[in-house]
Amino acid sequence: MIDPSKPRSLSEKIRHRLFGAPIASSQAHHERLGPVVGLAVFSSDSLSSVAYATEAILAVLILFATQSNLGPLNWQWPISMAIAGLIVIIAISYTQTIHAYPQGGGSYIVASDNLGFVPYGLTAGAALLIDYILTVAVSISAGTAALVSAFPILHGHLVELSLFFILIVGWANLRGVRESGTLFAIPTYGFVVAIITMLVAGAYRILTGGGAEFPTVTADPKHFGSEASYAAWFIVLRAFAAGCTALTGIEAVSDGVQTFKAPESKNAALTLRLMAILLITMFLGVGWVAMHLPSISLLKATDPGFRTVVSQIATFSFGDQSIGFYTVQISTMLILILAANTAYADFPRLCSFIARDGFLPRSLARQGDRLVFHNGIIVLSVAAAALVVYFKGELELLLPLYAIGVFTAFTLSQAGMVVHWKKLKTRGWRKSWAVNFVGAGLSFLVLCIIAYTKFSEGAWLVLILIPLVYFNFVAIKRRYTAVNKQLAVSGVIDTTNRPTTHTALLLVPRVHQGILAALDYAKLTGLDHAIAVHVSINEKSLTDTKRMWDRYGGGVPLVVLSTPYRSLIRPVLDYVDELMEENPRQMITVIVAEAVATNVFHKMLQENVAQQLKKSLGARKNVVVANVRYFLE
Repeated sequence: MIDPSKPRSLSEKIRHRLFGAPIASSQAHHERLGPVVGLAVFSSDSLSSVAYATEAILAVLILFATQSNLGPLNWQWPISMAIAGLIVIIAISYTQTIHAYPQGGGSYIVASDNLGFVPYGLTAGAALLIDYILTVAVSISAGTAALVSAFPILHGHLVELSLFFILIVGWANLRGVRESGTLFAIPTYGFVVAIITMLVAGAYRILTGGGAEFPTVTADPKHFGSEASYAAWFIVLRAFAAGCTALTGIEAVSDGVQTFKAPESKNAALTLRLMAILLITMFLGVGWVAMHLPSISLLKATDPGFRTVVSQIATFSFGDQSIGFYTVQISTMLILILAANTAYADFPRLCSFIARDGFLPRSLARQGDRLVFHNGIIVLSVAAAALVVYFKGELELLLPLYAIGVFTAFTLSQAGMVVHWKKLKTRGWRKSWAVNFVGAGLSFLVLCIIAYTKFSEGAWLVLILIPLVYFNFVAIKRRYTAVNKQLAVSGVIDTTNRPTTHTALLLVPRVHQGILAALDYAKLTGLDHAIAVHVSINEKSLTDTKRMWDRYGGGVPLVVLSTPYRSLIRPVLDYVDELMEENPRQMITVIVAEAVATNVFHKMLQENVAQQLKKSLGARKNVVVANVRYFLE
């Protein structure tokens, strides 16, 4: 018996080498994740935000500061505390969602189930798909920025490095869930250990007198604002909106409940709680230490001398160019790059849900031989790469687009859960209802703040893209509905326009063994009428072709078509059209003998007329092209 997992061609051998051997459907349960690996797969996006969320807050507050008055930067700490409280509320809300939807309760499913596909479920789906694409672009760009902070010589290669990292992460995910999870576990936990160690060392220096009441700030003068130019409340809201990037990725666990080992909901909820605890600890720790550094630099990634806030804390904690410094920078780079894995875990799965409901191409619902939704992985990689190229890999240009999609999804998911508890009314439902109600209200409030404060910085683009994706969903669904209606079998079947006769056209360039094999096939099919067709390009060989056909053609008539412009395809197409005009209720099969060579060089010597005919005749009704292959040594 042939083993289907064994490669049987050169292309299969290459594919198995790159992506691994096929995995049987019966082995799907072995690809499930426990909380340890699951935390690495689903929390890398959320945890990695520690590397840039505090910096994003400070980058906004500097607009309200002046070179003589840096007091507004003190608002970073209360803003960080508010964001930490929001993380707690959203995490509790999604824990309830996990238990209510153990089959996977992402925003799309929850909103569709409780609020309806149109418009709520589809809006949530569109927002999440866009957010996942941005997650990859932002995470990869941030990881590249961390690398550049450690090795400034790479400063001019932001785009090339980002594209390379997207390629690596996409390739790892095409190899399968378990392999990518194992691959990413070490960098994720390495980052957590490195950051916590850095914060402990930094806190020790601060508490023993090595810090400052407030750091001196280095920034490009054009980054400073003036108190008269900006309303304080607007700057605070902008800074809060920038820091809310720390919440991206929290929903990922609820999307992927079914990738966990049994009991799925219990393991998923445990993973979410651990993620929230680690995120809050590291986020607040970075914010507190940053406010006590002797000096801090707030330059853009494109400015000479740029260094991230985390790299400056690492320098303060361990010393510049020390082993500790490079450990933090490398682990930060790896977690930021691998944070894209959260999107790779959820984007293809979400696409499969939407495709199964008929709102995306069905090819996105199909799993590959490695038990991953490979088409979704490829789409995500291409879209993220396009964003990186368009924005030149600059993180500060991508961040304003971030979080709009995720808070739209948060709002609709939590609103859906409010309706869910109201309908279900299980024991203690009022408590659950209240938690999700607060979560929905806060999510909507944050969404409004982000949309308002970030609109002119690029958020307008996401606010346009979400409706565009939504209407694309609707158009695809309309098309599939129309196709199903056309193909439905019900009631009295209309046979008015069905073919009543069948004609075979056998193409005869010259008479040889391959043509005679095709003739045998035509006879075996029991066709009503068979015609041999010869397109005459060389008049000198026509006499010999006719003589050979009279001898070996078995009585099948030979029609000779002239070709004034030396085309092999056009005369056949015109002849087929003429036959269809004479009898529209016939089926025509165009039989083409096709040579198959095993040697690569020999294949280059053959003209593939059959494929050209298939493409040309593809739009004609009641016309089929059949290849009868003959093999050459």
